[in-house]
Amino acid sequence: MRNIVSHIWAYAEADPDRVAIRSPRQITYGELRNKNQRIAGAIKDKGLRPLDRVVFIAPTIPEFPEYYYGLLAAGMTITTMNVMSTEAEIDYVVDDSGATLVIAWHENAKAAEVVAKRRNVQFWKIEPNMVIDSAPATAAYEYQSDDTAIILYTSGTSGRPKGVELTMGNLTSAVACFELGVNLSESDRFGTALPLFHVFGQAVCMNTSLALGASLSLLAPFDSVAMIELIKTEKLTIVSGVPTMWNAMLHVDQDFEPGAFSSLRVATSGGASLPLDVIRAFESRFECTILEGYGLTETTGAATFNDINREQRPGSVGPALLNAEIQVRGENGHVLSAGEVGEIFIRGPVVMKSYWNRVEDTEKALHDGWLRSGDLGSIDSDGYLTIVDRVKDLVIRGGYNVYPREVEEVLYQHPDIVEAAVIGIPDDYYGEEIAAVVVLRAKANLNAEEIRSWTKKRLSAYKVPRIYSFVDALPKGSTGKILKRDIDRSKIARPPAHTD
Repeated sequence: MRNIVSHIWAYAEADPDRVAIRSPRQITYGELRNKNQRIAGAIKDKGLRPLDRVVFIAPTIPEFPEYYYGLLAAGMTITTMNVMSTEAEIDYVVDDSGATLVIAWHENAKAAEVVAKRRNVQFWKIEPNMVIDSAPATAAYEYQSDDTAIILYTSGTSGRPKGVELTMGNLTSAVACFELGVNLSESDRFGTALPLFHVFGQAVCMNTSLALGASLSLLAPFDSVAMIELIKTEKLTIVSGVPTMWNAMLHVDQDFEPGAFSSLRVATSGGASLPLDVIRAFESRFECTILEGYGLTETTGAATFNDINREQRPGSVGPALLNAEIQVRGENGHVLSAGEVGEIFIRGPVVMKSYWNRVEDTEKALHDGWLRSGDLGSIDSDGYLTIVDRVKDLVIRGGYNVYPREVEEVLYQHPDIVEAAVIGIPDDYYGEEIAAVVVLRAKANLNAEEIRSWTKKRLSAYKVPRIYSFVDALPKGSTGKILKRDIDRSKIARPPAHTD
């Protein structure tokens, strides 16, 4: 089984001056390979053996691919972590994974260093312009297809995080999927502000672009104005992000010269469902179509995609990717007919190996190769998947099922609403009541009754939120995904009476 690093090094061999990382500093493929090889050599000098676990903490910077591919070249199993991880979180992952080395970017190293010292684990702090003196490892380790290459810990909504084991076969399969999905080639200029420690930024964006010889521009942290400037100045052809990023770019109060975005041929979105109004507005303003996809950490960030070579259906996340299969099943496990809503199941070469050291959790999630996603959706007669909601986000009000995403789609259509999250609030009368937590446009003057009146014209009465909470910002994860579980429900006032 070829190491994904071998694909990158092949470009270094054929054309060492080809640009791999375009910004914030330029690195050629030849320079990237040389750094990878010296890091791999340093790993061997530390006495680590193939498939030893290494915790790696770094932001979206050029050093990330230098060390990441250096670790893979040495045959390590890498666990990447959020740069905002606390001492307790790092301690848990080091202990659970059995890591023997912790590597951290100097600005995010304090907690990691404390944990490493307490657990008597080797620690390596990355400094800017750091010189690696070790002899280069000129040959990349050859993984077996089912060898665990990375372990990514899922945040989860309850219990301790679980380590998702993704194999080298998973990583290379994800690259093959997206190569065809967006017709990516060596001439493309890929750009993202997604965190590379997350599966979307790492497996979908970084691995795909560099394994196929394209260049990659990085931005950290995300800033809507800076992202727009990056597209313009570096003439990016493909950009990837999540809904909150596209929404923020749409709200930049700036005029652009004609043809400013003529280089941009496609934008890809994942992480959460994208409101239709955002898709239409983005295409109008930036002259570029956003293609939605769907994937989980457990599927290497890949499952379905609105393939550029097929009909794109806004509101859908597309058909199954290369060699993948999707099904929608009812509560009794039977496969549902086209258009029926049920839980999404996924099978294929991108599906994880298992949860690290979690036999029972693995058995609950995987059966006959099929992964239970925990998401609700429907598949049309042509195989296109539409995400309805998370199973756990479903609100049951007075016996009626209310899918928050459907309500959020309507709220996003209001010109004064920038962001919205719809959640269920316990209610003695209905069981659950529908609450909308919204962020308004700057200087907007909009009250709860006006929103309720507006939504009543567009939704059935039982779907209309009766509780409204106005906030300056919604809680978000590392990718910019809105985290409903972090909304403080105790601060959301209940209505005094039950009248519709």
